[in-house]
Amino acid sequence: MMRLFKFATASALAMIVATGAMAKSDITLAMQLEPPHLDPTSAAAGAIDSVLYSNVFEGLTRFASDGSIIPGLAQSWVISDDGLTYTFKLAEGVTFHDGTTMDAEDVKFSLDRARAEDSANAQKALFASIADVEAVDASTVKITLSAPNGSLLFNLAWGDAVIVAPESIENIKQAPVGTGAFKFANWVQGDNITLEKNADYWGTPAKLDKVTFKFISDPTAAFAAVMAEDVDVFAGYPAPENVPQFEADPRFQVIVGNTEGETILSTNNKMPPFDNVKVREAMAHAIDRQAIIDGAMFGLGTPIGTHFAPHNPDYVDLTAGSAYDPEKAKALLAEAGFAEGFTTTLKLPPPSYARRGGEIIAAQLREVGIQTEITNLEWAQWLEEVFKGKDFGLTIVSHTEPMDIGIYARPDYYFQYDDADFQAMNTALEAEADPAKRSALLDQMQRKISGDYVNGYLFQLAIPTIAKAGVQGLWENAPTQANDMTAVSWAE
Repeated sequence: MMRLFKFATASALAMIVATGAMAKSDITLAMQLEPPHLDPTSAAAGAIDSVLYSNVFEGLTRFASDGSIIPGLAQSWVISDDGLTYTFKLAEGVTFHDGTTMDAEDVKFSLDRARAEDSANAQKALFASIADVEAVDASTVKITLSAPNGSLLFNLAWGDAVIVAPESIENIKQAPVGTGAFKFANWVQGDNITLEKNADYWGTPAKLDKVTFKFISDPTAAFAAVMAEDVDVFAGYPAPENVPQFEADPRFQVIVGNTEGETILSTNNKMPPFDNVKVREAMAHAIDRQAIIDGAMFGLGTPIGTHFAPHNPDYVDLTAGSAYDPEKAKALLAEAGFAEGFTTTLKLPPPSYARRGGEIIAAQLREVGIQTEITNLEWAQWLEEVFKGKDFGLTIVSHTEPMDIGIYARPDYYFQYDDADFQAMNTALEAEADPAKRSALLDQMQRKISGDYVNGYLFQLAIPTIAKAGVQGLWENAPTQANDMTAVSWAE
């Protein structure tokens, strides 16, 4: 009997160990926002890239965790002396998740689709300098530009520039087909998206067999889910006030990194009275950035005075130009003809930085006579009403796209800033490849939009990630809005 008991116990232990090993081959990662659909090439929602970038979809180039541009589906490239021709050599043996071959024709299809006149691509401007895309042979693509573009390799790394299978377009929003280390498995709308390891991946295989992205929008529910260990990771944890508690708990690790997210009080520059620069300047001086960082983000965040990331070597600190000075704000409003103030709308998307920050900003603006009518919107509403419809006075949003100061050169962009001088600077930047000259132009561009008080520049969004102690390989910083799971694993 004793021998049988020992045998049974050993078997049970073996089963437990095996089960534990199986459990450690998958991860549940929570995030606050759910994608509206799953096509990164036809929407502005960063949540799409948060799930799919690098995991499911890949581009010719890609962002590394430190923000550098490295090869993706293009293993190498040659740039002509005049800067007008880029010849890319594609990786060999790449297949889409449906088993079809990925070749130069797919690259041509994807880039032509992105830059087409009727394209729904949210970042169509990335492809504006492309004059022609040619499939030279199955593994060679030649891109010809209308003018030199020093940002082309950077632009091609965006999620908006990933390579898609022509056969998948009809169902891409619900069933994406890419070339990445994970393939789409299932979407339970309102709850989770599951990715599974791509056994036929052309590159370094993923270490995990399965990744489940769980969507938890409410900060209180987020705290409960992490504490109960119902999720393994919460990326972009929405309640920074809880961070010290997690730091003190040995079950967890806390990773606080930088993002490309310029958090701004976006201002409708064509809507009166915001078409008056004095009103915009007044509003900038009515805002106490540090109070917003402390009150809404519990100290996580870096003040900014322009639309540029402080960790970028070309960043210029212009915060002094919009220092908190409510008396100056009142004087500027009086000069602009609004001594008694005015009322406007403040439409807020779901993230806590917007909802919490909005209440603080509303109180600060009230002190100088600006009344705000706050409306809380879900992301789909915000995208339709604010981003597309331009039906707002003020809103708060974090622009998480990398190096995106060029949006200020687009008069039809949702905050509707239209300045010929800035547009000329941006055109010059796009054509310039010399690093020193690019830095000088970026200096001018930052100063221009700061001096025009286009938006209320608040802070650079920090990204706190809470993970179980055994998780390794997560990105610390967010050079693009992505949860790249391709190198993530559990410590043995």
